[in-house]
Amino acid sequence: MSLMTRIRKNVEGAAALEFAIVAPLFFMTIFTMIGYGIYLSASYAIQQIAADAARTAVAGLSETERKSLANTFIQSSTLSYAFIDKKKLTIDVADDVSNLNQFTVTIAYDSSELPIWNLFSFALPDEEIKRYATIRLGGI
Repeated sequence: MSLMTRIRKNVEGAAALEFAIVAPLFFMTIFTMIGYGIYLSASYAIQQIAADAARTAVAGLSETERKSLANTFIQSSTLSYAFIDKKKLTIDVADDVSNLNQFTVTIAYDSSELPIWNLFSFALPDEEIKRYATIRLGGI
């Protein structure tokens, strides 16, 4: 039997070789899915915090009072969202210039300490998560 025939018939180690070729791509895909899951969870939490702060700020009569109410809500609330640190939230409350009957609460979050930035994965999103909630004043 020639050497080439023996090599072709020998399948020992083929599974290990296939695993070595496919495993890096597989693990990068898994880490990317985990990373985006964490990021989307944090992003959803920021959106909920913006909505809650906007609902609290609606009681204010002026832009400065609304800003104060939103900041007080964030600082005094017991946020229990995973991966969210209250100290990294930046809150802005502003009246809309295009429509004076509504205001917008914008929250920016520095997500640079989320565990996804330590994962070896494909393309990652922006480190700043920015979400907003708009409230209409005076009903319809």
